[in-house]
Parts: sequence; structure tokens; C-alpha cells
Amino acid sequence: MATTADAEVVMRLYDLRREETLRKARRFMVFEFKPKTLEELRAVSRDVGAKENAFWRQAISYWEMAASFVLQGAVDADLFFDSNGEGILLYAKFHHFHAETEKASGNPFMRHTAELITKYPTAMALYEMFLKTFGPGKASH
Repeated sequence: MATTADAEVVMRLYDLRREETLRKARRFMVFEFKPKTLEELRAVSRDVGAKENAFWRQAISYWEMAASFVLQGAVDADLFFDSNGEGILLYAKFHHFHAETEKASGNPFMRHTAELITKYPTAMALYEMFLKTFGPGKASH
């Protein structure tokens, strides 16, 4: 059962999402960045001098931080999933590009988010829903 402290964490996460630079990063990642190949993705994810790379890192690290709060018990999972699915959306949208590199490097893409999906049925349901819209080969991707 969620507590008032859990609600405060969720509200703080919401406040952070409204910050102007993070809002731009999230918009870029969800709506504007539509790589069709691993090379197109890497042109953004690996070019540390590019504005888009900063957006990539900011959005991914924000949602990984939020996922870690749930995994560590700092916020109730059910309350978190009621209003925070965007990190799972990003995982659904980009994970397939990383599947091969994960095997080779042992470095998992969005490991906290992946763990949420494995651990919580609500997160898995969100992931499956987002895959239908944003997954590999989807037109609205």
C-alpha cells in the first residue's frame, strides 16, 4: 500500500519531468527520434558532442533513476506505474537495437527498467502495450 511519502516521491518525479531541458529531451526521445537502424541510433547515442546525445543521456538516465527508486523500495510500485510509463516506452522503442550489443558486452540497456519489466506484471503489461505501437518496425515508432 502506498504511503504519503510514496506520493511525495511520485510528485517530485513529476516536477522534475516538467523541467525545460528534460521536457525537450523527453519529446525528442519519444516523438522525434525514429532511428531505423542501429547505425542511426548510434549516431545519436554515441556522439557525446551532439545536442541529441545529451537528450538521449538525460532521458534514459532520468528513467533509470526513477526505476531504481521502485526497485529499492523508495516508492510504491503500483503508485509509480499509475503515472510513470514513459521509461518503459523508451525501453520498448529502443531495446531491440541493443540486444546484440548486450550479448557481446554484457552491459544491459536500461537495466533497471528491464528489471522492472521482469519483476512487476504491471510493467510487463505496459511494455507489451508499448511494443505494439513503438516496437521494431512500427510505423508510429
